[in-house]
Order: sequence, then C-alpha cells, then structure tokens
Amino acid sequence: MAQREKEIVGVGTFPAPGDRGTVVVSGLASDAHTWNLVYLQLVIEELGYRVVNLGPCVPDDVLVAECRRIDPALVVIGSVNGHGRTDGLRAIARLRACPELAATPMVIGGKLTVSDENVGRHARALVAAGFDAVFPDQASDAADFTAFVASLPPAPQPALSAGRPR
Repeated sequence: MAQREKEIVGVGTFPAPGDRGTVVVSGLASDAHTWNLVYLQLVIEELGYRVVNLGPCVPDDVLVAECRRIDPALVVIGSVNGHGRTDGLRAIARLRACPELAATPMVIGGKLTVSDENVGRHARALVAAGFDAVFPDQASDAADFTAFVASLPPAPQPALSAGRPR
C-alpha cells in the first residue's frame, strides 16, 4: 500500500489490536445504558487493547467471575444512570476481595450520582474504596481517560514453551 493510502486509512496509526492486553468494560447492575460502553470499547481498542464488553446491567457476581476468568490488564466501569457511586462501591469491594484482582487497575466514570453536587467528594470515596481512578462526567473528559489508559504498562506477553504458545 502506498504511503499516501496508509495516511488516509490510518494504517499504522494505532497499536495492533490486543498487543497491550485485555480490558473488561462493564456497566453496573442497575445501569441499562449501552452506548457509553460501546464508546469506551472503541477508545480502548484504538489504544491497542482487546476488549471484552460485558454490557449493561451486569450483576456483581458476573462481573467478578468474568474478571477472575479473563485476568484483565484493566477493568473499566461506566455509569449513566446516576447510581455509579452506590453500585461502584459495592462492585469494587467484591472485585478487590479477590486476591488475583487485587493489583488490577480499575476505573469508573460517567454520571456517578443523581446530583451534580459534591462530585469531588464522591470521586475520593470511590478511590478510597479501591478504584485507581475516577472520571466523573462533570469533572473529566475523554482526554483524561485516554491519557490514563495510555499510561498503563503493556500486559506481560504469554510465555513460550518449546517454541509454541501455552
């Protein structure tokens, strides 16, 4: 493909899909919104990650089980309905209780409460509960989230045994 064609279609602009590891994107148990999760998936894929999008209305048990099964490089939780703080506090406690997920980066963002008051206080409570970063819709934007994800180290590559992947 000629250089000009590569520039037009963006070939080589982003890392190869999956080179950086797998990210779990999820809604919370009470949140039925989907488009925010699709947007997050596209942004994260552009940064070179594979994405497993669990979708909306994910029960805590399912979120925990899938994260344990996948062993993601990052967990991203999106909220639109205004219950992100309440549901997020419960979900992060369950996720951090799993020893194998204790060091996994986890973030939450979107509309965290039904009120726009005390956004900073709510974000601090979520960080204190175990989230590595909080991106409230009133106090952050897509660039903040993208910068955080881009700053993460790539996931370790699988070990080879006798020249073949395990």
